Amino acid sequence: MGSDGEIINRELSKMSDEDLLACSKEELVSRLRKEESEKIAALIQRGRLIKEVNKQLQGHLLEIRELKVINQRLQEENVELRDLCCFLDDDRLKVKKLSREWQLFGHHAAKVMREDLGGYLKKLADLERMQDGLVKENLDLKELCLVLEEECVSRSDSSPGGSSELNLPCMVARDLGDGSSSTGSVGSPDQLHLVCSPDD
Repeated sequence: MGSDGEIINRELSKMSDEDLLACSKEELVSRLRKEESEKIAALIQRGRLIKEVNKQLQGHLLEIRELKVINQRLQEENVELRDLCCFLDDDRLKVKKLSREWQLFGHHAAKVMREDLGGYLKKLADLERMQDGLVKENLDLKELCLVLEEECVSRSDSSPGGSSELNLPCMVARDLGDGSSSTGSVGSPDQLHLVCSPDD
């Protein structure tokens, strides 16, 4: 009885012909049905596993497609960024060149301005010297006019019956001496002649 149980528990493919002949028909049929159900269950389980694997493969394929799309977009962005970097680098070189040119222009302009400023300062100093000379000359002329005016007044007072005609040149001399008249320049020969005309 124990040997029959061991025979039933073993697979039919592993049993020898003697063991198979020793089994009854009912045992063989039961064993066949059991193995058949086990194989069917294994096939079903295998189908489920294959279905699950296929599902996972479909998911992986979908992820691969999405990654390809992302990779394509990243490549396009990489090309755009590379072009942008090239453009910015060219712009940077242009700005650097322009900055160097402006720097050279600034140095040149500063040099020219320094030279012009030196010339202007020299001209200003010359003008100041000329102005000082003119001021001194005007003072000398004013003193000369005052002396001539005083001399004219003294002569007109000393002359008998001083008429208004004699006083006229002195008025002219006074007008020319204080710089309020615009007729002629101070110290001209005509004015000197008018001042001295009474004595002539």
